[in-house]
Amino acid sequence: MNISVQATEPNASLAAQPTAESVDSNMQATDLPATEPVQPTVTFTPKPPLEEGAWMHMPAVPTGISDSMRAVYERGLVLGNDPNRFSVIGDCQNVSSYFLAVFDKPGEFSLGEDYAYLQPTIDQYQDSFSRQSLAVKGGFNVAAILSPLRADPKSCNKNESPLDCELRAWRPSIVFVSMETWWSEKPAEVYDKHMRQVIERILEAGAVPIIATKADNLEGDHSINATVAQIAYDYEIPLWNFWAAVQPLPNHGLSDDHFHLTFARNFFDDPVRMKSAWPWRNLTALQTLDVVRRGLVEQP
Repeated sequence: MNISVQATEPNASLAAQPTAESVDSNMQATDLPATEPVQPTVTFTPKPPLEEGAWMHMPAVPTGISDSMRAVYERGLVLGNDPNRFSVIGDCQNVSSYFLAVFDKPGEFSLGEDYAYLQPTIDQYQDSFSRQSLAVKGGFNVAAILSPLRADPKSCNKNESPLDCELRAWRPSIVFVSMETWWSEKPAEVYDKHMRQVIERILEAGAVPIIATKADNLEGDHSINATVAQIAYDYEIPLWNFWAAVQPLPNHGLSDDHFHLTFARNFFDDPVRMKSAWPWRNLTALQTLDVVRRGLVEQP
């Protein structure tokens, strides 16, 4: 695949908004007024479809970074992105009180000997872990974060989506994208369309997206995770295959509702706690961030 990113002035690509579907608090689709079309600054050549089920054999943590993402990162630094900041885009399973914030609280987690190598990454991104992202909220899905109607009016500009609001306000160099919530009656093709909009907006802003699979299979055919893996493959972005991380756990890390993750505190040297999903979610996210950080700043 060949990705081309055109240079723009800082924040220029964040001014216009894409048309997207919105979701109210009851997760019902709402039509939005049309907006000016966005002129893409990111182009890519699609790859052939992955083989069916190939994503299930991909590692939970990526093994490296593509040259195209190094180019995006370097362009982002020119645009003013902060190399010591990352953002999170997501739904209820990405609220900072559960996800990653613990790494801003020494004594509330333990790396143990096996994961002590992750400390430099924790040190580099202090304050990002506990940041309350303007693009994270319970009930958000991949369409909602593109909708200006779902943005925080106190923090975001007029006609600014939650996604663009977060990119402008925090200027991250890396962005986690983890969208578990979806409409069960909507096909994966709709999810794919909106997720590609999200990824392209992040790339336009000069940030490197980390896209995540989900632990559940509420749609019944794993089509969302297959879509996520295809997008990662097409754009050569890091895939955090969280689904793979929880497969060895009791009930695959899911509670009785088959959606929420089993909980334990984040002491990674405690075998009992590591039978629950939440420590693995935070650990593998941190491992992924570490791989991406190293890949972006170290010579290949």
